[in-house]
Amino acid sequence: MAYSEIVQNLRAAFDSGKTRNVGFREKQLQNLMRMYEENHTEMARALASDLRKHKQEAYVMEIDYLMNDLRSIILNLRDWVQPKKPEKTIVNMMDGVFIYNDPYGVALVIGAWNYPLQLTLAPVAAAIAAGNCVVIKPSEVSPACSKFIANTVPKYLDQDCYRVVEGGVKETTELLQQKFDYIFFTGANRIGKIIHKACSENLTPCTLELGGKSPCYIDSSADIAIATRRILWGKFINAGQTCIAPDYILCSKDIQEQFLKEAKSILKEWYGENPKHSPDLCRIINQQHFKRLSGLLKGANVAIGGDVDSADNYIAPTILTNVKSEDPVMQDEIFGPILPILVVENANDAIKFINARDKPLALYIFSTNEAVRNLIIANTSAGGMCINDVLGHFAVESLPFGGVGPSGMGAYHGKYGFDTFTHKKSCLIKDFNAVGEKLASSRYPPYSDGKLSFLSTVLKKRRSISLKCVPYLFIFGLGVASTLIVNCLRDFSS
Repeated sequence: MAYSEIVQNLRAAFDSGKTRNVGFREKQLQNLMRMYEENHTEMARALASDLRKHKQEAYVMEIDYLMNDLRSIILNLRDWVQPKKPEKTIVNMMDGVFIYNDPYGVALVIGAWNYPLQLTLAPVAAAIAAGNCVVIKPSEVSPACSKFIANTVPKYLDQDCYRVVEGGVKETTELLQQKFDYIFFTGANRIGKIIHKACSENLTPCTLELGGKSPCYIDSSADIAIATRRILWGKFINAGQTCIAPDYILCSKDIQEQFLKEAKSILKEWYGENPKHSPDLCRIINQQHFKRLSGLLKGANVAIGGDVDSADNYIAPTILTNVKSEDPVMQDEIFGPILPILVVENANDAIKFINARDKPLALYIFSTNEAVRNLIIANTSAGGMCINDVLGHFAVESLPFGGVGPSGMGAYHGKYGFDTFTHKKSCLIKDFNAVGEKLASSRYPPYSDGKLSFLSTVLKKRRSISLKCVPYLFIFGLGVASTLIVNCLRDFSS
């Protein structure tokens, strides 16, 4: 079926009002949950096929994440869809003021290959919850997961409203020529620019979940043993193919030596004498990315690791030292198991280094010094920050996840995902009350100084009255009233 026909059919389904029904949305989300529950073994198998992802990583980072995210959506959907009643000013005290949650229409979700199930299906769930019809485009770079989505989703979701489209660059380019009401893309900055340009042709709103070089600063107040363990986990999980993995470390020379000492011990503990034989290490997704990453090691000063095997798309967990800002490894997001360390003297030097580059998707600070932490938080910009850990902020559904500037635009997770796929439609409701009409009549001609004075007074902005004290005033008033009643009864009885 031609892409234009697919989009046309989905638009007809949306225009019928089918997906606006909250009960229908709940049913589709429950079906999606059933898909996860009935096919989690196949999901883990697909992830192992594409990335040699260990079962624990597959479940913790993708399958269980998807199920928990979906449970939250289902539990909260009825509340999320309700019109919101914002605060009113004195001008609108007699009016109804509402914000309605309108679905955009037909949305396109383009997934990524590094977490091919989570990064495709999590935004799809948010789009369904918001009431949209959805075209689902999994990444062709992770073929087993793409095939799983294409073969399995139609068995559980309504095909009139949700369609899966597979393919590579040619198919995606053709797909982007269609008119969508919203586009959600996860992937590389370079492709994000192409997506954004396509969106601009039809003024289509979009969310771009991109990436960048996420820095990690460590100071002397940190517990280096724990910090090293947390940083290495966040860097080498999924073989470093994580958009918010620590891209490079900024620290003093002394901290670097402590870090390297701990790292050698930890990596041996985790992966043994030869990490290649460990079942817990993922592989690089394909030869193209393997060649790109192995090329970054040429001429680099390898402190730990550095082993590669082209036949197996294997790159050992690697740490580089004596790194300069102009080195190849520091030009673009690494997206692999290579961790450069750059020496800085203090937090101010780290801030200067970070601010001289594109705004990252994540920024990590390892320090127990609150002044240092606040200094970096206040003087840098990033999509998100995590203090004394890595990756953890991604899993907090009450936090919006997204980039800023070159690392992306828009955000999702939890309620923020629902809001991303929802147009907030403002609505003012008035009646024909004679008093209200009399008060508003000053806006009508013929104009006069008196009418202008009245309107200026009414429309003048004033500080809102805080209602926080109302419960206390009520209790105080209740106490006064009770005292008066008791006294009156006492006087009456006497």
